[in-house]
Amino acid sequence: MWPLPAPAVRDLLRRGAEIALNPRAEWLHELHAAVFTGDRMRVLAEDPVLSEALRRNTVSNLVHWAAANVQDPGHRVAPNVGPQTLGLARDLARRGLDERVLDSYRTGQSAAWRRWMEICFELTSDPALLRELLDHSSLSISTFLDDTIAALTARIEAERKELTGGSHAERRAVVSLLLEGAPIHRRHAEERLGYGLTGAHTAAIVWSTAGAALEGAAETLTRTSGATRRLTVVPGASVLWVWLPVADVPRELETALREHPGVRVAVGRPGRDVEGFRRSHLDALATQRMLTRLTSPRQVARYQDVHLVVLLSADPAQADEFVADALGDLRSADQDTIDTLHTYVAEQCNTSRTAERLYTHRNTVIRRLARADDLLPRPLAENVAGVAAALELLRWRG
Repeated sequence: MWPLPAPAVRDLLRRGAEIALNPRAEWLHELHAAVFTGDRMRVLAEDPVLSEALRRNTVSNLVHWAAANVQDPGHRVAPNVGPQTLGLARDLARRGLDERVLDSYRTGQSAAWRRWMEICFELTSDPALLRELLDHSSLSISTFLDDTIAALTARIEAERKELTGGSHAERRAVVSLLLEGAPIHRRHAEERLGYGLTGAHTAAIVWSTAGAALEGAAETLTRTSGATRRLTVVPGASVLWVWLPVADVPRELETALREHPGVRVAVGRPGRDVEGFRRSHLDALATQRMLTRLTSPRQVARYQDVHLVVLLSADPAQADEFVADALGDLRSADQDTIDTLHTYVAEQCNTSRTAERLYTHRNTVIRRLARADDLLPRPLAENVAGVAAALELLRWRG
């Protein structure tokens, strides 16, 4: 039998749960930071699909427990096995991850418990009531998480068994070997993939953190690139790995993808043969991670366009410091001034070409450049390379 606390404690539980049901932004920030703590969580933190799914699931667990205690305070809370939770289990299994990543639930529990104690101490100063409230809360939260983790673990195992058979698993296994550089015979790999590995390849990662349909976007990518076929691997419910037998993906892709507003695409450098197949995907993966690190709002990014930004943004804190040092007050300037300086640097500091490219009068360009020079901590002429790199970071950052 599940122990029920005294009616007065149940009333306190209900009142506290009502507060927790609408968590403050700083509570959620602290909770998410705790969830992604540790080396084991790095692979999830760097994956935009998995990290967003885990954030949503963390909030879902908090709201699920709080809502249950508003409705039936003190009763045992059923495990959270809604669509978001089961979707997370599916993605973890498809990435080859196991239930050990669910340790994040425990680190999240510690952060949530500290906030919950603050709420409890605000609800009552009666020592007896407070002790029973905290005792029962500890039992309720830990039991709820135990039950949820057990349900998730079972679902991950079921998904893993489902993925061990069929063409999807076979393609994923062959692609994994190719990406790892394992000694697999090219013809054997081609037969199992139904995709030729000689000639040109361009890889792309198509994903969404908003539940948008991906297949239509992948078709738009294929059509815009002029390809007649593609290789697609499904590593998760909200992500596709795509390879196209083409030597480039045109910039027009960004315009074409506007009909798929919830989908994002990272494109690798073109390559040739098996090594190009591998390298292009790794480039696309690095581009996807860069967009995530910088919280960039851009829908499409090509590795050729962001190679420097990928390198500079490996450490977000250092990247922010570099931008501050190189640009100074220019960071808060109006967008016209920033865009004019960026174009001016791209046009090799040629004022006339800058004016033509921006469809702006040359005198206007000169005034904006003078304003930019006033805002920079050092004159542009003394630090052209540094300013250009910082502007690229600023351009891609959210």
